[in-house]
Order: sequence, then structure tokens, then C-alpha cells
Amino acid sequence: MDIPSLAGKKLTIVEVGPRDGLQNEATLISTADKIALINLLSAAGLPVIEVSAFVSPKWVLQMADAEAVFAGITKRPGTRYTALVPNLPGLERALASGVGEIAIFAASTETFSRKNINQSIDESFATYQQVCDRALAAGIRVRAYLSTAFGCPYEGAVAPERVAKLVERLLALGAFEVAVSDTIGIAHPALVSQVLDVVLTGTAASRVALHFHDTRGTALANVLTALSHGITTFDAATGGLGGCPFAPGAAGNLATDDLIYMLDGLKVETGVSLNKLSEASRFIGSRIGHRLPSRYALAVSGGPKSKPPISN
Repeated sequence: MDIPSLAGKKLTIVEVGPRDGLQNEATLISTADKIALINLLSAAGLPVIEVSAFVSPKWVLQMADAEAVFAGITKRPGTRYTALVPNLPGLERALASGVGEIAIFAASTETFSRKNINQSIDESFATYQQVCDRALAAGIRVRAYLSTAFGCPYEGAVAPERVAKLVERLLALGAFEVAVSDTIGIAHPALVSQVLDVVLTGTAASRVALHFHDTRGTALANVLTALSHGITTFDAATGGLGGCPFAPGAAGNLATDDLIYMLDGLKVETGVSLNKLSEASRFIGSRIGHRLPSRYALAVSGGPKSKPPISN
């Protein structure tokens, strides 16, 4: 890949920390702190912020205050504020909250689909067809996630051909974009190329986003690989919020801080202020009860406290 040719390229960063990041955090975050975090992310210039999820509090207690969070945030002109929606009742809650864009989520394997949402893949698509029809009729845009696209914790490797077909099915439901997701952080550059080579034979790169987790430390390398395939939209979470329930102790989502630092160095345009983004990371880092995984956040904080090295 010709790195200098990336200068001036424009990318869209979808900030998923307030939803995908916080829902995997053990510490319950107050509604006021969630609102403050989202307002800081807005001030940093993030073009898309996934605010919350309209799911049952029985399953995801962290997202129980979705309505209150949406009611409390200060919306920045030019920023899209989105929410995850699993079904029609969730959609009705989102509509009542004035949400202008939603996201649905399907899986690449049957086992993960049943473990995650207690439905087969086909059953989930029947549900999402209803959600998409209702949302589109109400003038609401629909984004889609495709989980376990690079590997499944239960079934192992996933054929790129299966991923490509499911991406096409999600777009056929009415989604404007599909975030092909590395749910367990197993992807590496060669695998990213293998999947994209197949997916992009039938789907335009402009309709594909990538959602990486940094479980094995390959997320930034995966972004560079995807850039060479023409992908221009990437999901990330401030400070690397999250974690993976299928890989205990692992790092969470690709850290927005790390991503923006790399892209700034490449002179890629994102519209995101790294300094202001760091304010958001520092804020939420003070609320979650553990150090953020972001390498950039660690570096600018002065690093972990340790004894000085012994000099000979």
C-alpha cells in the first residue's frame, strides 16, 4: 500500500463507546456521566455517535436509561446520533425519543446468533425486515452490524462467502451500510484482505464499514489493510472502552484515540480533534474503575506508575 497516497483522504469514524463500549463495562455509569461523555465526544467533532441501545434492561442494564440519555444530550449540528434496536418494541422507544438513525445486528454463524439474541439467522432477518420496514416508513435510516464476520467463538472460522451473502441480505433489508465486525478480535491483515476480496465483489466499498476489536493488538494494522481496499468508514470507541465477553480480560474496541493519532500522522481527514477526544477519554476513564486500554491515552497520561529502570 502506498502510504503517502492516503494524505487528504476523508474517513468517517463511528464512535461506539457510549453503547458498545459501556455495555461491556462492569461499572454502572450514571445517566449524567453518559450525557457528559457524549457531549464531550460531540465537541471533539465525531461525525457519528452511537448513543445507546433500546434493549431490555433485563439483558443489558447499562442501557436502561436510553430515553433519558437521548433527552439530555446536546446535539451538535452535523453529527448523527444513533441507537441500537433489536426489535419493533425497541424501535418504537427509539422513535418516541426522536432518534434519527438506528442500527440492527445480525450474526455470521448460527450458534452465535442463538447465543446472542436467541434466534436463528433467518429468524433474526425476519425480525429485522419488520424493523427496517417500519423505520424506513418513518424516515429513519438503518445501519447494520454483522457480528463474528472474521471468526466465531463457537464455530471457529467463517467462510468469506458466507459473510458476503449476509452483507448483501442486510443491504436488501434496507440498510444503507453494513459494519462487518470482528467481534472477538481475531482478525489480522491477511484475513481482512481475504474477507474484503470476497465481500467487495458484490458490494460497493462505500456501503461497507469495519468494526474491529483489539484483542490481539492487530486493529490498527487491520485498518491500514482495509484502507487499501477502499473502505472509508470505521467504528471505534473512545479510550478503547469495552472488552469482549467471549475473551475475558481482552482489550475492547479499537480505541478512537489510537485510530485518530495514526490517521492524523497519515494526514487523513476525519474532522476529529485528538486533544478534545482525549478529554472525553480522561473523563470516562475516571468513571469506569480501571485503566483504559488505549495506548495513546496511556502515553499522554504519563504511563503506568513504575520504578525507574536500573542503569549500568
